[in-house]
Amino acid sequence: MLDQGAAPPVVDTATQKTSALGALVRRKPVERLVAEGGQGEGGSLRRSLSMWQLTMISIGATLGTGIFVVLGDAVPQAGPAVTVAFVIAGLTALFSALSYAELAGTIPVAGSSYSYAYATMGELVAWVCGWCLVLEYGVSVAAVAVGWGEYVNELLDGTIGVTIPDALSSAPGEGGIVNLPALIVVLLAMVFLLGGAKESARANTIMVVVKIAALVLFCTIGFMGFKSGNYADFMPLGMAGVSAAGASLFFSYIGFDAASTAGEEAKNPQRDLPRAIMLSLIIVTALYVLVAAVAVGAWNWKKFEGSEASLAAIMNDVSGQTFWGTLLAAGAVISIASVVLTVLYGQTRVLFAMSRDGLVPKVFGKVSTKTGTPRVNTVIVSLFCGILAACIPLGELVDATSIGTLFAFALVNIAVIILRKTRPTMDRTFKVPLGWTFPILGFGFCVYNMFSLGTTTWVVFGCWMAAGLVFYFLYGMRRSRLATAASAASAEK
Repeated sequence: MLDQGAAPPVVDTATQKTSALGALVRRKPVERLVAEGGQGEGGSLRRSLSMWQLTMISIGATLGTGIFVVLGDAVPQAGPAVTVAFVIAGLTALFSALSYAELAGTIPVAGSSYSYAYATMGELVAWVCGWCLVLEYGVSVAAVAVGWGEYVNELLDGTIGVTIPDALSSAPGEGGIVNLPALIVVLLAMVFLLGGAKESARANTIMVVVKIAALVLFCTIGFMGFKSGNYADFMPLGMAGVSAAGASLFFSYIGFDAASTAGEEAKNPQRDLPRAIMLSLIIVTALYVLVAAVAVGAWNWKKFEGSEASLAAIMNDVSGQTFWGTLLAAGAVISIASVVLTVLYGQTRVLFAMSRDGLVPKVFGKVSTKTGTPRVNTVIVSLFCGILAACIPLGELVDATSIGTLFAFALVNIAVIILRKTRPTMDRTFKVPLGWTFPILGFGFCVYNMFSLGTTTWVVFGCWMAAGLVFYFLYGMRRSRLATAASAASAEK
């Protein structure tokens, strides 16, 4: 149970200021956030997920394109020091994951960092965070789907000797008309999600086991071709290259945020969410660093340039035959699909929470009484992400996801500090150790990585934020449930 003591300065929505400034900083009480858990338009979400399934959701959303596909983009930036880039990204994720674990156990709701910001920093910051999550999740789904198409072609080439023509497997600007495989995998994930959270979690667990087995297989075969000389020029582009690679790779760590969005469908969220977040981060970071180390040891770092399916190509080179590379491609096709499934799940739950608060249209909050899922929400989000994946190149998508992820994570670290200050006696099933030290470090690492991203990424991010603010001031600010409650209270006086 939540401790009712040490209430924050702004709790009763009926007494909050109705001025423009007051509207921007109005907060939603933690007790109300938790009490509304699972409630949607016309139905409720179902609590059916165990700690094991939550861990698999987090691993499923994290372990995939970052190592199977984006490694080919990161190595040319960092050289053999790409392993250091993964460690930097992992450290950034670790500090933020500790903050997520504390808040997920304290405020176990579907909105993830959006809801945490609403309870601590007010509506405007919550909206900005939620808008970042829409970018983070939506673009991540599309980026992962693009990577999936690369391995589909690798699999087809190794099994039946044909590939999907560039016109139908590449986005405009990369020699194609539409990326059909990317669209298909998003629609397949949509079908799974429409069946229910429990059913989707079962399918994801199977896919996660396959992806871990595929990466262990790669390490076994790849180590046979390991050459220490490939590490001779360890940091050819300096620390700047390592930082740029680490910032790009950070989008791979979106997974534990996805797990936190399952707060309203977990059987015991206060206990299980913190455990699932920390366990998944340890497993994923260890696998990322190990696979990257073996990959660079088996292949000269310059060969990674332009190689989207680099792990399969390395296995073919080391073994001298295409069988192992084809087998890895099959594992990658299954495992990357699990990233699409779990990240798409996270996107729908964030929009579900924002809809319940009145900040986005009610259609995103409608829940099917038959399956206990926001079905219309799922269809709309899937179609949007599918079209994005079919039409936008991978590189542009990855960095846009990274900056949105880093911004949201930075806010989560701040939220921990604020909630510790305003609600010190609140019951917490997990607490970040060493007081404010780790949240401050997490915030600092996030900001550092954000400024390692390119100018184009910042321009895209700025435009996205501007569009979000316009939407909020024209729609969300007046339709917010806190706003309508305050207006009703004023009318009664």
